[in-house]
Amino acid sequence: MAACATGLQPDSAVVVVGSCMTDLVSLTSHLPRIGETVHGHKFFIGFGGKGANQCVQAARLGAKTSIVCKVGKDSFGSDYIENLKQNDISTEFMYQTKDASTGAASIIVNNEGQNIIVIVAGANLLLNSDDLRKAADIISRAKVIICQLEISPATSLEALTMARKSGVKTLFNPAPATADLDAQFYTVSDIFCCNESEAEILTGLTISSPAAAGKAGLVLTERGCKMVIITLGAEGCVFVSAKEPGPKHVPTQKVIKPVDTTLP
Repeated sequence: MAACATGLQPDSAVVVVGSCMTDLVSLTSHLPRIGETVHGHKFFIGFGGKGANQCVQAARLGAKTSIVCKVGKDSFGSDYIENLKQNDISTEFMYQTKDASTGAASIIVNNEGQNIIVIVAGANLLLNSDDLRKAADIISRAKVIICQLEISPATSLEALTMARKSGVKTLFNPAPATADLDAQFYTVSDIFCCNESEAEILTGLTISSPAAAGKAGLVLTERGCKMVIITLGAEGCVFVSAKEPGPKHVPTQKVIKPVDTTLP
């Protein structure tokens, strides 16, 4: 296992500890039913993963960014390292391993922009405590650290805890969500950001409106989150702060033509 360096950025404003996924995308007129084979009209390979997506977006918005992640010692992993370099992201703590393949996501998208996705986390699940210790300096010097659940939950929790002890603002995206999420995630997350389906899984509440999302947000702040953001697709989002009264709904403008949200 070896790290690939592009030059350490100890002053990275944003550090992401998370996943890299190679996206295998097929475009077709409609999503297949069980047992159905459909013809697609386009196929391409892209770079995804919740962690890497957040890191690239931060870099494109102008922030100095670093990523702590693990990919396979295969062609997908090598291509991913080069892609992040081209996006001006420090890969000093991007590790390659022979013990698993680079994470992959098989994605099918229909003409309306709806999709179905199967992910195989692969090397992402091998990111561990030793890797975090090697990256302790950049984590402790960051302004914001971002974590998700496409790596081992224990590793995400450890990274958030390390950052919190150093006074770094923590942002946690509990996706893919699990009903038995460790309660410590709530108390170490300055910003807890999830979508409505994830909020339903975490709280057991049905979310069919911004008002219902507000109730779920209150439940999450009661568990220890400083601020909760629940995204609602076309309905915008709702945020709840432990320091301010009541949930607040932020609407969004209607999109005339939907596009695939997995594309950059």
